[in-house]
Amino acid sequence: MKIGVIADDFTGASDIANTLAKGVEPEGGLRTAQFPGIPMTPANEEIEAGVISLKSRTAPVKEAVADSLSALRWLVDQGCQQFIFKYCSTFDSTMEGNIGPVAEALANELGAQKVTFCPAFPTTGRTVYHGHLFVFGKLLNESGVENHPLTPMTDANIRRWLQHQTQEAVGSVSIDAVKQGPEAISDALRNADGRFVIGDAISDEDLLAWGEALKDAKLITGGSGIALGLPRNFLREASSKSVGIAFTGIAGPAAILAGSCSGATRGQIDVHAESNPTFAIDVPGVMSGDVTTQTLLDFFETHPGQAPLAYSSGSPDDVRAIQSQFGQEAVAEKLDNLFAETARELVQTGYKRLVVAGGETSGAVAKVVSEALGSPAMSIGPEIDPGVPVLSVGKTEPIALALKSGNFGAPDFFAKALRMMEVGK
Repeated sequence: MKIGVIADDFTGASDIANTLAKGVEPEGGLRTAQFPGIPMTPANEEIEAGVISLKSRTAPVKEAVADSLSALRWLVDQGCQQFIFKYCSTFDSTMEGNIGPVAEALANELGAQKVTFCPAFPTTGRTVYHGHLFVFGKLLNESGVENHPLTPMTDANIRRWLQHQTQEAVGSVSIDAVKQGPEAISDALRNADGRFVIGDAISDEDLLAWGEALKDAKLITGGSGIALGLPRNFLREASSKSVGIAFTGIAGPAAILAGSCSGATRGQIDVHAESNPTFAIDVPGVMSGDVTTQTLLDFFETHPGQAPLAYSSGSPDDVRAIQSQFGQEAVAEKLDNLFAETARELVQTGYKRLVVAGGETSGAVAKVVSEALGSPAMSIGPEIDPGVPVLSVGKTEPIALALKSGNFGAPDFFAKALRMMEVGK
């Protein structure tokens, strides 16, 4: 392998795997695979970029650090030359972590002296300007993520936010240096205060400049955008050769599971409900045991071929009320188990296409699907919407997955995903 990625959730892993596989013209991307958890065996020798999907974004800090270090050591054993710690492009974390503590542990393990932090992803509206993170021109803490049920982001100054999480000094490289190109970025990075450095970027051109400037960096952290220019550093070597994304489509029964409470996902559910059957999961019913896996299976079986969607998404006020009644961790665990067991049963009964919304939900589903099919590696297919590719799991009888971060995707994402899974483009 050339590049090894440690992602703190499953949708984020798909996002950066898509970026590495696609690359930029004319060079293209790397042969990329996504792994649901830390593999127990070596990777195929043809894989040039390996992305390990962890569920560490909201895990206890010690657990997140331990899992990330285990993933790093496996990637080191695969021969990776460069490593990326991938987190959400909205820097999802709390004042206690987990971004800072995990980055510290990885940097210490690798002996990295300067570590860039750049969550920018301009294609999806995420930009960093003078250390402040914006979402479609709105300050992060005014964009809706301040209402996130697990990691409410209440400060757009990510340099200040990261400083809460780490003992390392946090510096910055401003947009003024970035606009001058890779050499200026390298100089600014070298002279920046602190071991950790927030990197500005407001366009794809800025990310490409960062990619060239970071060609020799041992450890990089950020959203998927920071990987945009990295494949071509390796493709210029004779040992790497760009390959196209091979996916011809998978037909068969389909289902949609949505556990995200983001405004984007709720809007996508509303659009889908205009012409397709939907089922609103009663979360108190889940907590009491009245709503079970069989409840969801009965709904899906009643609507074959109609793109049925089951969702637990609710407004921020609804989510807070339910968490207050039952407890945040208890609700999350119950819903994760519900979605995971439903997905397992769907796959075992012949479903071939699953679309999943929400990072926690996607993590739960991807793990059980991979286990059910006995396939540790997921192949990266075509991009549905920016940051969301089709994934193919299994060799003899593969199924198609789409794991969507809550805020990603166009209003008609669900229908578009199912169509692309079937036709392959």
